[in-house]
This record gives sequence, structure tokens and C-alpha cells, in this order.
Amino acid sequence: MPFSKYKGFSLRNRVFWGFLVICLLSITGSSTLSYFILKNNAKEQSTTDLQKRAESLMSALDYAVSHTQAQTDDLPQILSNDIFEIADINNQDIIIYDLKGNYVISNKDINLISVKKIPLDIINGVLKSDKRVDLKSFDRKIGANVTSSYMILKNNMLQPIAIVYFPYYHNDSSYVSIFNRYLNYIFFVNLLIIAFGVWLSWIISNNLTNAVTKFSDLINRITLFEDDPQPIRYYKNDELNQLVKAYNKMILQITEQKERLSFKDKEEAWREMAKQVAHEVKNPLTPMKLTIQNFERKFNPEDPNIYEKVKHLSKTMVDQIDLVATVANAFSQFAQLPEKNNEIFDLNKEIKNIINIFSDEKIYFHTNVEKIMIEMDKIYLSRIITNLVSNAKQAGDEQRENLINLDVEQRQKRIIITVEDTGIGIAEEYYGSIFEPNFTSKSSGMGLGLTMVRKMVEDYKGEISVKSELGKGTTFTISLPNNLKSIEKS
Repeated sequence: MPFSKYKGFSLRNRVFWGFLVICLLSITGSSTLSYFILKNNAKEQSTTDLQKRAESLMSALDYAVSHTQAQTDDLPQILSNDIFEIADINNQDIIIYDLKGNYVISNKDINLISVKKIPLDIINGVLKSDKRVDLKSFDRKIGANVTSSYMILKNNMLQPIAIVYFPYYHNDSSYVSIFNRYLNYIFFVNLLIIAFGVWLSWIISNNLTNAVTKFSDLINRITLFEDDPQPIRYYKNDELNQLVKAYNKMILQITEQKERLSFKDKEEAWREMAKQVAHEVKNPLTPMKLTIQNFERKFNPEDPNIYEKVKHLSKTMVDQIDLVATVANAFSQFAQLPEKNNEIFDLNKEIKNIINIFSDEKIYFHTNVEKIMIEMDKIYLSRIITNLVSNAKQAGDEQRENLINLDVEQRQKRIIITVEDTGIGIAEEYYGSIFEPNFTSKSSGMGLGLTMVRKMVEDYKGEISVKSELGKGTTFTISLPNNLKSIEKS
């Protein structure tokens, strides 16, 4: 199904890309969600580690000063050894300040401590809250985040005696490395998911669009001239099944409607034909009746001219009987066309043979392709061409020469046959009834010729039309499907 037939994206493309976009959005969404989950987990883990470390440090310090009623000045002596042990066990630096923010003791050398005195605002904040106070900053030297935690150290009488400070170094962006490892592991899985999604979406979109295209083609082929539209056989229980049911129901209704219309048209046609036949048969019967009655009234066996009168009567009767026979023969030909016997032949050559019987007429034949092969019944073609040429011949004007042009053209998938004359023409108001069974512009005949022509043309899925202008001539145009490829001689 070529995409160039559609404006914008075809249904197949929309289904395919829609499915693919859903896969990509799903993978992107899961990756983004994983990123934020890892990020939050890293922050929560950092907070939890800080809490545990702070509790461990304070428990150890509280235990160290709980043996006596210690004061601030006693801390260097009490913690002189314990502070190093506590720092090693917890792998954490510890700095202790008095309640005024002055340095008291630490596990680090005093020269390595950059802050010898705690700022007043921090002291006030710690003493006022009586809880751990955390201040976050970033150490550019080591490229890590630092949480400076300040807590109050109390003696066994629960009296504040010092402020404990310890820096907690942590990297909150560690989740990025974890996420990168996650992406490395999940990359190939996502790649397989995308490949499977592309394949699955292509299969689904193909199945869907192929089914819709099949239904569309069947619907497009439905015409009032199609003999037997076929129902669609679809056994899947999905949404398309409802479309198939609606289509099958529609063709049943179309078939029933065609049958009703066909019956009505045939009934009307035969009714009109019966009237015409009755009229045509009545015309010769009336003069036959009058002739016999007149002969009987004037019959004289002793009349010396009796033999001539009988001969005249016989001739009159025979002529009228021949006329009735002509009417009956024409009616018979219309009622039952011969069975088609299709064969492949050169259309141009056959038409030339047909028009050779009109040797006394000036008929000019033209074609745009030297050889046009067609599959058709030669008898049907002969009747079509003979009727049209005969009509063109009889339409001649006595005041000027009647020229007949017969053109055969091949146009893509159609064959166009045109019969044009320079006769008297047909009035435009008769265009609608010219192909009716009882229409004729001649003084005799039943007007069945053009009706038969139209019926034979339509038997081959063709069309016939007429254009005319009074005083200038008439053109009949036949369009037939080109059921075989043309062969053009070089």
C-alpha cells in the first residue's frame, strides 16, 4: 500500500509510531523514576548515617563524663584518652568547645583545626534549641559536602558543660554513579525492549491496515452493476468484526434492492414493449382488414380484371405480413441476445472488416494505436458498430454530404470508440430517451437498435453516451474497459 496515496501519515504509520513512542516514553519514564528514587535514597541514607553517627558519638561521650559530676574545666583531663578511642571507633573527628564557643579539646592537633571559636549565632542556636544543629556547606578541597553538627554535652546532673562539634563528610551525588551502573546494566534490556516493540508495533499496524485496506477495496468495488458482491469472511472477535457485519448486512440490502429495482425496471420495460408491439402489429392489420372487406364488397367473378385484382390483394397481404414478421423478428432479437462467445482479437482490424459492408458510404476510420487487442464477442461488436453506423447513415441531410468518422482510441485502461456523422442531428430534449426501447425518429421501425447497443455495451461493463447538435451532426461515444494490454507495432 503506497504511502504517497495519503495526505500526512497513514494509519499504519500512526499505529507504528504511536506504539514506538509509548515504548520510548515508558523506558524514559522508568529511567527518570529510577534516577529520582536513587537520589532520594542517597539523601535519606546520608541523613540516616549522620543520625546514627551522632547518636554513637554522644553516647560514648556521655558515658565518659558520667562517672563524676564533671564541669567544663574537667573535660581535658576526663577525655584526654577517651576522645581518641571514640574518634577511632567511629572514624570521626571530634572537637569540643565550651559554652562560650572557645576550643577545649579534640582528637586532632590544635594546629589543624581551622575554627578555634564557634560563632555567636551558632552558639545561641545550639543552646536555644537544645538539639543537634546541622549546618551544610561544600568543601572545595576534597569536593564533598560537609554537614557541621553541633550538640550539647551534659554531665550526670544533666547540666550543659560543652558544645560538641564534628564534621560529617558525604557525597550526595553518589547516586549518580549508582544510576550510571544501573543504566549500563539496563541498556541492553531496554535495547531488546525497543527492538521487540518496533517489531510488534509493525506487525500489529500491518495486520490492522491490511484488514482495513481489504475492506476498503471490497467496498470500493461495490456498484449497482456488479453481479454478485461477495461478503467478507472475518472470524476474529474484535472491533473490525462489527465493521464486517455492517458491510455484509449492507451488501445483502444492496442485493435485495437491486433485485427489486431490476424486477421493477424489467416489468416497466416489458409493459412499454408490449404497448409498442401491439401498436406495430395493429398498423398492418388495419389495412389488411380494410383491403379484404373492400375486395369482398366489390368481388365480381365475371370481372375480366379479377386476376389482376386478386394478385394486387395478394401482394398487399404479403407486404403487410412481412411487416408483422419484421416487428416479431426485431422483438425476438431484443428479448434474447445470443450467448456471448468471447475471444481475443485485434479491435482495429475487426472494425475495418465490419465497415467494409458500407462500401457506398464515406466512412473514415482513425486510431491512435495500430493494434489494440481485446477480449470480446465478435457478433456483439458487429451489432454495435453496424447499428451505430446505420443510424449515422440514415441521419444524413439531403442538402449536404454526410461524412461518417469512426475513431478508436486507447486511453490508459479504457478503449474509446466514437461514431460521428454530419447529419441532421438530434434535439437535446431527446437525449434522455434515445436509448429507450420505443424511441425512434424514423417513420418505421420499433426503435430497438440503440437499446440493444446499450445493453450489449453494458454487458461488457462499458458506457455509451450521445452528443448532438441540430443541423450539424451527432456523436456516439462508447467507453469499454481495456481488459488486455495493448500491442503497438514499432
